[in-house]
Amino acid sequence: MAFRLVAPPPSPHSVVFLVLILPFGVMAGYLTVTVVYLLTQAGVPIDESAALVAISYLPHSWKFVWAPIPDTTLSRKRWYLLAAVVSALGIFATGAVPPTQGALPLLTVAVLTSNVAVTFLAMSVESLMAYTTPDEAKGRAAGWFQAGNLGGLGLGGGAGLWMAQALPEPWMPGAVLAAVSLACCLALAFVAEPPRAPREAKYYQTLANVAKDLWRVARSRRGFLGLLICFLPIGTGAASNLWSAVAGDWQASADTVALVTGVLNGIVSAAGCLVGGYVCDRMDRKAAYVLYGVLMAVCAVAMALAPRTETMYIAFTLTYAFINGLTYAAFSAVALEAIGLGAAATKYNLFASLSNIPIGYMTAADGWAAARWGTAGMLYIEAAVGVLALLVFVAVAALSVRPRVRAA
Repeated sequence: MAFRLVAPPPSPHSVVFLVLILPFGVMAGYLTVTVVYLLTQAGVPIDESAALVAISYLPHSWKFVWAPIPDTTLSRKRWYLLAAVVSALGIFATGAVPPTQGALPLLTVAVLTSNVAVTFLAMSVESLMAYTTPDEAKGRAAGWFQAGNLGGLGLGGGAGLWMAQALPEPWMPGAVLAAVSLACCLALAFVAEPPRAPREAKYYQTLANVAKDLWRVARSRRGFLGLLICFLPIGTGAASNLWSAVAGDWQASADTVALVTGVLNGIVSAAGCLVGGYVCDRMDRKAAYVLYGVLMAVCAVAMALAPRTETMYIAFTLTYAFINGLTYAAFSAVALEAIGLGAAATKYNLFASLSNIPIGYMTAADGWAAARWGTAGMLYIEAAVGVLALLVFVAVAALSVRPRVRAA
């Protein structure tokens, strides 16, 4: 029996997806802003901090391997609840480990474990979104979804860093953020559980049907170009993972870093997601992705050329955050457009895994470039790689157009 599609349930308001995905962003923000800043202040070299962030992307680069599990076993809501509990414990554990060079091995274990858990949470939300969002609103849903992701990034980073400096015990910020993440489970009440896809008598047969569904997407032109644009390092936003580590070059204070890369970053990037999703419903979604990638490269070059002052740090990191929001919304819109229904979590996470590979290696590359050529070199490298990737995609897209057959 083939992997049949089932009718989608009623569509909820897209803001539900913002709340449900919030823990995903909180975990990333807490690591890339709060933990990285504390490591840097403790004397840990920037390239080692960048390597820790890059390692956190490993589960997100390979999660398509275990994505069939939530597609073929428990309900989406049950997987969300289980993953939310483990993810919250992971956030707490990441904050409880001392931010020192000697504790890096233990911190690495906590980061890897918690990021594996949060992939299941994201898969549940992505599947719910794919099944409950009509085609004409996929850009809008993608915008709200990524607004929650990047808004959570700002919450975990900005509020986390502020609490790390204000609270008496180092474990407290992680505990507060873990509690906030658990509270997001309440939003499950506002979205319907989609019907389960048909399952074979033998589990391996069900997995085979998932593989066939995945292949149908990958072999289509829309699916292939969607996968390619996600795999290429276009608009990765990788530099934002290191803003707190390089803030000293712009004489930015700890309070400025906490505000700009945390709360304001979350607000501005979330606004970018909403705008980006809206635009994606009104033009070709892959073309929007390319446009946003060009804007990000221009922003990186402009920041490299600008004076090294705290004002410039604020202006450019927030501009970069808005463009980052545009690109995140475009990614989800492209993925949702290509995957359809069926094994939604598996298909979406193939796109997500491919998109996280360039974020991971560009974060490491940015850290490497910053350690050798300073922050200007970091920004130039990111822009140059992004422009090269854009040219590759445009060339492949042009070559893949099938010529029209003229009537005799």
